Amino acid sequence: MSIKSDKWIRRMARDAGLIEPFEARQIRGTEAGRVISYGTSSYGYDVRCSNEFKIFTNINSAVVDPKEFDESSFVDFTGDSCMIPPNSFALARTVEYFRIPRNILTICLGKSTYARCGIIVNVTPFEPEWEGHVTLEFSNTTPLPAKIYANEGVAQVIFFESDEICEVSYSDRDGKYQKQKGVTLPKV
Repeated sequence: MSIKSDKWIRRMARDAGLIEPFEARQIRGTEAGRVISYGTSSYGYDVRCSNEFKIFTNINSAVVDPKEFDESSFVDFTGDSCMIPPNSFALARTVEYFRIPRNILTICLGKSTYARCGIIVNVTPFEPEWEGHVTLEFSNTTPLPAKIYANEGVAQVIFFESDEICEVSYSDRDGKYQKQKGVTLPKV
């Protein structure tokens, strides 16, 4: 297993549609005003959060159950930023759409800029031959409201190439989140 470099990411984005839309270099705050960086990094890709959010609320006193998830537990919100209530969470999706090759596994990790503010992005893999927008979960671990920004970097994706092709890919087993668009709630 080997980690893939910026050169590989640029080539795969160009030749195989790995990431769309794709930013070939890292856009940093000093270049674009005050923004949290996104785009290609040395050994990964910093994804952006879209402006579509689902903010968790407990106004209905629902039980959080992944087998019977109550959609009314969320408030839909569209905007340039999202305020997450204290000790709560929000869902969003990436701006970028991914097409993961059969010999690649990725890990999506939160950016340290948010982690240093008590905002945690769930660690998640993108399996071989998974395709879609990534649904991101932001946990506000603080007792104060926390803000996340649309169209700015929120997480980094690291690409690992296997020494051999997997026998059964996410696509082969008709994974339940295949080709998801928009913010996707839990499915069983």
